[in-house]
This record gives sequence, structure tokens and C-alpha cells, in this order.
Amino acid sequence: MVGVKSDSELLHVSDLKTHFPIGGRWSGKREWVRAVDGVDLTINRGEALALVGESGSGKTTLGRSILALVPPTSGSVRFDGIDVLSARGKELRELRRRMQIIFQDPYAALSPRMQIESIVAEPLRLHGLVNNHAMEETVVQLLGEVGLEPYFMHRFPHEMSGGQRQRIAIARALSLQPDFLIADEPLSALDVSVQAQILNILVELQKKRGIAMLFISHDLSVVAQIADRTAVMYLGKIVEEAPTSRLLSTPQHPYTQALISAVPEPDPDSQRERIRLTGELPSPTESLQGCPFASRCPEVQDVCRADAPPLEMKRDGYRVACHFR
Repeated sequence: MVGVKSDSELLHVSDLKTHFPIGGRWSGKREWVRAVDGVDLTINRGEALALVGESGSGKTTLGRSILALVPPTSGSVRFDGIDVLSARGKELRELRRRMQIIFQDPYAALSPRMQIESIVAEPLRLHGLVNNHAMEETVVQLLGEVGLEPYFMHRFPHEMSGGQRQRIAIARALSLQPDFLIADEPLSALDVSVQAQILNILVELQKKRGIAMLFISHDLSVVAQIADRTAVMYLGKIVEEAPTSRLLSTPQHPYTQALISAVPEPDPDSQRERIRLTGELPSPTESLQGCPFASRCPEVQDVCRADAPPLEMKRDGYRVACHFR
């Protein structure tokens, strides 16, 4: 990891790998899907970092590995100086309170058998943060923060729209007053008309509460509204990271350039040229010797196929994994 730990650093991920086996003893051959393959990442207190990339690039697996919801194969995750992957008992319980996640699908994230009041109140009861006399008032307050009226507490999830369910998921995640929040594609399962409302709620609450956030998305058009920095993931690796405004205006890595060129341009007179990638996407089970993007890169050279470029700090706050940047 480039740099030295600062007082403002909250999350420090170092050389994190999460590999999944496929095949088995009966087939005689076992391979490993390298979903996350050596990620270094830091997030400061109160900072929002966006993680973007194509579907299958490893974004969700990385988020869940950071929380130890998916056991990593190797590497380290330190949260406020605490080793997340070795935490047990009371220490792990406290980490669970301080590190929360909003899942992608609001339909699957909420129990259909529980009323909204019970869904929001459950983590408060489990951690003993609010007594029973103050519980209803606390739930009403949390619903208000995500724009829902008190009467919603008596409904079941199936009686609510997708946007309303995602608001409940946000209220539940924030009920424990976490220091760190992972929002895993929180807009992708919603109608376009609702996405802006949910995004505005996340932006407002993240700033108001000073929460550090990892915002996972495949949509580059929304990250400018929420993220201080953006990291681009490709085939299990971070290939570029920079302050969001700089990355969107002057991307350095050829993959980032191709991603941004595919974002719809609202100006009909824009002359931005679409970069169309050719070549085959490498298998996630393949152990690559060179750059993972070499098979699709329009600027590839022999050194790219032979040697994997390290993710290095360049100029103006960019970290780029490319031999020619």
C-alpha cells in the first residue's frame, strides 16, 4: 500500500484476495475463480469512495470480503486499527455495529414476515442501544430521516414499493449509527424515477452523519454526486483510483477511458468518441502473467503481456496500474 497510515484513515485494505473453488474431488480438477485478486485500498473518516467497474469485476465480493461476510483467501483488513478478519466475540460484535451494509436488492434484504417497525428495531434490540420504552419513538425518527411517514412502521415489506423498501434498508443500516457504510449497488434494482431520490437520501445522510462510505456501482453517471474519490476495478484488481472529478474529466487508464466514453452524454452536440473494446475477456480462473486488461487494450504492447503493472501513485493524486501512464 502506498503511503503511511494517517490519523484520518479509517479503513485499510492490503493485498486482499478472495478466490472461490470450482470443480471438486469427483471431477479430478479444481480451479479457482479469482474474484478479488490483490486489492489495496484506504478510506478516510467521513469520506465517500466509489467502486466502479463492469458486472463480474469483483466489486460486490470485495465489499463483502471487507466486512468478512465472505471469508477472504488472504490479505488484511484493518478498521480503525482493528484486524477485522481475526476479530471474534465482543470485538467482532462491536465491529458489526460500526460497519454496516445496504444490499442491492431491497426485495430480498427484508424479511417478509416482519413489520417495518420490527425490521428497523431489531438491530437496536440486538445491540441493546435503545430500551423498549423509547423504541417506537426511535423508529419513527429513523423513518423520518429517510422520508417515510410514521404509519409505514405498521406495514409489511410486500405492501411497499421498491424505493420505499430501500429507504427501510437505509434506515435499518443507519439505526446503529455506524462509522462505515457499504452501499452495494443500492440504485440498480429501482426505477429510474426513484433512483435520484434514494441517491439524495444517501448523500444527505452520509454528509450529515460524517459516515465513511464505499459506494459500489456500475454507473459512472451517479458517482460524481456522492463520491470524493473513485476506484475502478477490473477482473479482481484496482486499475485506477483518483479524486472523482479528475478521474471523470481526465481518466488515465485505457479501461477507465473506455468506461467513461460509454456513459451517455446529455449534450447532443458533444463530440466525445466512443471507445469500443475488442478482444476476449480473460477467464477469472486464469492466472495472468501480465496486465489483466492486455487482451482488450487498444494500446497494448509486448511488455503488457509479459509483466503486470503495479498500482502506483502518479501525479495529481492518481493511482494507476499501467506501464505507460
